[in-house]
Amino acid sequence: MKKMLPWLITILLSITLIVVAAVLLIRPLTQPSPGNEVRAAVQDVTVPSGLSADEIVEVTSTIDGIKTNLSDPSYVVVIDFAFQLDRKTSKEAFDKIKDFKIKPLIIKTLADTKPEELNGATGKDNLSSELMNLINKSLPEGKLVQIDITAFIITTI
Repeated sequence: MKKMLPWLITILLSITLIVVAAVLLIRPLTQPSPGNEVRAAVQDVTVPSGLSADEIVEVTSTIDGIKTNLSDPSYVVVIDFAFQLDRKTSKEAFDKIKDFKIKPLIIKTLADTKPEELNGATGKDNLSSELMNLINKSLPEGKLVQIDITAFIITTI
């Protein structure tokens, strides 16, 4: 029995390590990714194609100079957006509510965002997708079809 005890302990320890490793590897694969949910919700939005420059200007609105802290209070972001809507009447409605309805949505979204989530094109695309979903719910008429980040600075305090 004394000769078998080290073998039993080794076998039990091996099995335990294999199970722990399997659980750690499988867990991320089974959890849904928030980025995929955001992209799926935006897939039904279609961008009007073949617009002239004048038509794009007619349906595009901007919000400039948003300065706010991110979820890590030692980071500040300064960001400008261009919002393209589906038609001119939608843009007019958007312009009426952008200062007191849209801007607070952007600030709240940025306040919940970590600095590393905004790195690279993917981070900015995820932010745009999330904002598009939130803003489309708030619009009184029409649809937001595209959000472009026209200026972006992130820095520490």
